[in-house]
Amino acid sequence: MSRKQKQLTETPEQLSCYTFGVNHHTEGIALLMNLGSYHLLLDCGVSNIELLLKNQDTPIDFVFCSHAHLDHSRGLLKFHQKFPQIPIYTSEVTAQLLSLNWLDQNPDSIVSFLNVLPWRCPKQIYSQSSLTIKEDLTIELFPAGHLPGAAAILIKYATKSRTYKIFYTGDFCLSNLQLVEGLSLETLRGLAPDILIIEGSYGTARHPHRRQQEKHLMERMITAIDSQQNIILPVPTLGLGQEIIKLLRSHHQFTGKKVDIWVDGNMALACDRYLELIDYFPQNVQNFARHQSLFWDEKILPYLKRITDESQRYQLGDSASIVLTDNLDYIRDYCQNKKRKWLILLSEYSELNDSGKLDSLIAKFDPEKVRLETYLLTEHSDGKNTTQLIHNLRPQHVVFVHGLPAYLADLTSLEELQNRYQLHCPSVNTLVELPIGNKFIQPVVQPKNIYEGELNETGAFITITLPDQINQDSRWQNFADTGLIEARWQGEELVLRGLSQRELLQQNNLSRRQLNKESCSNCIYYQDQHCSNPLSPLYEFKVPSNGYCPVFESSE
Repeated sequence: MSRKQKQLTETPEQLSCYTFGVNHHTEGIALLMNLGSYHLLLDCGVSNIELLLKNQDTPIDFVFCSHAHLDHSRGLLKFHQKFPQIPIYTSEVTAQLLSLNWLDQNPDSIVSFLNVLPWRCPKQIYSQSSLTIKEDLTIELFPAGHLPGAAAILIKYATKSRTYKIFYTGDFCLSNLQLVEGLSLETLRGLAPDILIIEGSYGTARHPHRRQQEKHLMERMITAIDSQQNIILPVPTLGLGQEIIKLLRSHHQFTGKKVDIWVDGNMALACDRYLELIDYFPQNVQNFARHQSLFWDEKILPYLKRITDESQRYQLGDSASIVLTDNLDYIRDYCQNKKRKWLILLSEYSELNDSGKLDSLIAKFDPEKVRLETYLLTEHSDGKNTTQLIHNLRPQHVVFVHGLPAYLADLTSLEELQNRYQLHCPSVNTLVELPIGNKFIQPVVQPKNIYEGELNETGAFITITLPDQINQDSRWQNFADTGLIEARWQGEELVLRGLSQRELLQQNNLSRRQLNKESCSNCIYYQDQHCSNPLSPLYEFKVPSNGYCPVFESSE
């Protein structure tokens, strides 16, 4: 019997997945895939890698990093320092972008410990411990969209009885973005994996086409610029910011527009790295870069510049400006310029304001001068495209990760999925057994999140009554936070939306400032609900926003 035959005969056929992190907005992604005697770590987005070391009986054979966002790569450097012998596989572009997560390290030292794989080229795994090729374990990378270099991985595990196939999407997007092409369904047809591990960031939500989203964002920004408003876009270091810059530089409404686009923070370093990787970008992006610079251009309007000096932040706004930054602390500096109004545009799905820091910053400014709005520019696939991918792959098991628990529960409640696949929505630190059978095993039906109520017209008012079970959903707290709602028609459906504290605060601040112009909230020394004027009797005391003192100085 050959060595390969012996290895295939002795391999136990037990498949499972352990979730060190599933990214429920509290931790990153880290999934341990167990294939017989093999243990493969899919992404390493947790900061505490000690979690991965608890079970020393299951040493990790290799790590796969899907892309460079922190929630998928945060613990990679620490993991490598602890286990330098364990190979870490990723794509070429991701290897180049990962060093942006550790700016105190030499970029070459980061790239050197990564094993780069080409697209669509199956590779057998080499074992560092036994110095042999694992002929029964093969991996292959597919471009996943979402971010330059982002990869999905196909794992093939051969045993005596059959070959098992596992497909992990990482973060994916079927739609073409400005700087990366979407995940191609055509390349996946006929793949038929046994297990699909898929992200569900947006749950069952349906969004307009990506080009429609881009059109709406550009229209809102051009309207703001024409009405003498400057724009601030808080964005992460990688991905969304570069997408918006490319959109601004190529969209017909901004072509030749006399606007200065400024890039601040570490995002500027990411732009530099993108320029080094132009040859890996889609052909249309390469063609654009041949005619004009993708970043840093002061010859063709709109101009694109980087902020190199702290004093520049206080001077922005003298002319029409759009500022992109990954550091919320800088926003206070930009808004000190009172000559023009500021519009802060935040992505609807952004996690930059999860702590409420942005809200507290904006509350210190006159709502007539500084406003916050949200926009939709998706980076993941919506519910329709997620189910489309699942139906094209037709797996036996579907494991949902990466999303709020309520969003993932919405996906597992879809009847079109329940009737065809075995669905799993694990929480963190959970072992998911994934038995593969020849026949379909009817999964346990999850309850549907549909609530029936009553509608009554009473004179001048309409009352909608819903059962109290609805408030057991984790999303209810945000919806009912203020007790006020807004209703609007969406086609033939009436959509209800809870009004947030932020919206009420802006409205109240505007009313209060109009009624009492010489209050503490309108004083230049009012910071973090405290007085910072040494000449005031309230100096360093916590003061109410509607307070007053004789040394008041208007922030106007």
